[in-house]
Amino acid sequence: MSLVGCYVALSKPLVAAIPVLLLAWMRFGIAALAMPHWLKRPADEAPMTRRTRGLVFLESFLGNFMFSICMLFGVSMTSAVSAGVIMASIPAVVAITSWIFLRERITLRIAGAIGCAAAGIALLAFTPVHATSTAATAPTLGAAQTSGTPWLGNLLVFCAVLCESAYAVIGKSLTGRLGPKRISSLINLWGFALSTPFGLWFAWRFDFASVHVGTWFLLVAYAMAASIWTVWLWMTGLRNVPASQAGVFTVMLPVSAALVGVLVLGESLSMLQLAAFAAALVGVMLATWPTRTAKA
Repeated sequence: MSLVGCYVALSKPLVAAIPVLLLAWMRFGIAALAMPHWLKRPADEAPMTRRTRGLVFLESFLGNFMFSICMLFGVSMTSAVSAGVIMASIPAVVAITSWIFLRERITLRIAGAIGCAAAGIALLAFTPVHATSTAATAPTLGAAQTSGTPWLGNLLVFCAVLCESAYAVIGKSLTGRLGPKRISSLINLWGFALSTPFGLWFAWRFDFASVHVGTWFLLVAYAMAASIWTVWLWMTGLRNVPASQAGVFTVMLPVSAALVGVLVLGESLSMLQLAAFAAALVGVMLATWPTRTAKA
């Protein structure tokens, strides 16, 4: 979750230099070159059923492809700090998703967490548009100014939150059928296939020579983190802990995203953003604070 927060924030200078759909295609392509050996089925793993294949496709389409598109377009229109605040609503959204699809009960505390997350997102609507880059970061990272439609960027980031909640629910089901490495490689391959038509279209007319060398290094790090490291770590963790317990650690996503936005991208925290961030973190604490269980 810490790595996810970092690459969510660091994708902002990437989308300033490379079209979003081309960036997504190159991300999946770079990762595909790095892990073809993970595609082979281990000897102790059962063949995939039609249901498992369907879950793999949904995991990639929602949690990989659509998450990347919504997140990349979103952070190109809003600040990394705002994206971090919205991402803090993941535990609450996962709770709602579990209630809808798994019939899990929403407690008063979870309801309060949902309210805090909504309040944090609402405060962002009143945050004025401000520059997100400084003279120190612009030459090296290619950072750009926040666009004049931050509300649309915030909405797209929230759509990415919905995709992330589906990713968590489906991923738990997949870890009982496939190994973490094979899941990582399969959903990345689907992501590459889904983004190839768009990537080829934009690659045909894009001037690759205009991209700064530092941006290429950042792209490779982004591809490795987004498609390999974070997926493998998350799927490996889900094999050993319940999905609800794993949700505790999503607190690291908004924290790391906001820290990278302030410390690396030169963004500033306004009072409204601080209030929104505080409300979001209170919601995270309410959603993930362990409950007392009766002793046997």
